[in-house]
Amino acid sequence: MEESLQRLLNAETKAQQIHGKAEEARERMIQEALQEAKRKEEQFEARLPELHKGFMEKADSRAEQTVAELKKRFNERHAQLREYADVREQNALDAAFAVLIDPQADQD
Repeated sequence: MEESLQRLLNAETKAQQIHGKAEEARERMIQEALQEAKRKEEQFEARLPELHKGFMEKADSRAEQTVAELKKRFNERHAQLREYADVREQNALDAAFAVLIDPQADQD
């Protein structure tokens, strides 16, 4: 019986050693994971200015493109309105000359 108790005691001691090593390994893995997470976070924070710069460059590029498109549409519309105004001005002048030349023409 004493031999059985000794084996049980040895098994318990060995189990405690295994448990202790497992705890140490777990703690080491947790610390390594925390360090890796901190390193990744620092890398990300270091890249923030670069990411921001890239975003701003894209935004500026899109804004410039939009402004160029709006200017183009404005100029096209302005040319159409100018042409329309020129035609209307000519029609008005023709009508005014017709009235000046023949005042009776307006009364028809």
